[in-house]
Amino acid sequence: MMNTLPLTHDFTGKVVVITGAGGVLCGNMARAYARAGAKVAALDLNEEAVRKLAEEMKAEGHICLGYKANVLEPESLEAVHQQVLSDLGCCDILINGAGGNNPRATTDNEYQHEAKAGQKTFFDLDAAGVDFVFKLNFQGTLIPTQVFAKDMVARKQGCILNISSMNAYTPLTKIPAYSGAKAAVSNFTQWLATHFAGTGIRANAIAPGFLVSNQNRALLFNPDGTPTPRTAKILAGTPMNRFVDADELLGGVFFLTDDKAASAITGVVLPIDAGFAAYSGV
Repeated sequence: MMNTLPLTHDFTGKVVVITGAGGVLCGNMARAYARAGAKVAALDLNEEAVRKLAEEMKAEGHICLGYKANVLEPESLEAVHQQVLSDLGCCDILINGAGGNNPRATTDNEYQHEAKAGQKTFFDLDAAGVDFVFKLNFQGTLIPTQVFAKDMVARKQGCILNISSMNAYTPLTKIPAYSGAKAAVSNFTQWLATHFAGTGIRANAIAPGFLVSNQNRALLFNPDGTPTPRTAKILAGTPMNRFVDADELLGGVFFLTDDKAASAITGVVLPIDAGFAAYSGV
């Protein structure tokens, strides 16, 4: 019996479309899939980043092509879809990785009573900034799914993986729009799983814990490299007392998108968080 278990993940021949592949996390996923035999379509608004990624993978002997794509523009995304069909074939696995926050949708303080004159409070949040965050994270997941899942329905097979967040479980201070948008992604993942259940398509998500990236480094570390008070709070609330490494996401990503390993798993949001979501603080 043990010999039949999928102890390794082989994605040879699978077409994997990854949005947000110009960033660190999804770029890392693109490399991993390419090295596991997949034909990878790396999509990002930053064309230079995904072209560089594609060249890197080509130099290693893998298949990866970069495409400029705006996940909020259905028409341009459909054009990319047609190009991917021509270059690589129908999408087998869709990774909805595009997302992010906006300073205009972030408060300066964790608590209103601590706000000082000149600081941005809840009452100063910019409606356009909040709208951008919701569009980028939620519609930026919905629209690519509309575009690429059509082929999956026609073929009665496919897998969708969304990127949620710890914010979806419990909202973090300072970032109300991002927290709400990621909660919407988790909810949408469950909706997709139900909606597509009879079509052979599975839909799941991962909820990464706290990683150190260029986007949040200034919030986590002072210019001299010492941790900020926010870092102290994060680690105090993380049973493993450390940040998550980007490579540690790959096991969960591969598992959920492997049709042999996870054939009966759909509608799941998997925390990869060093225990953060499990800890009550006591």
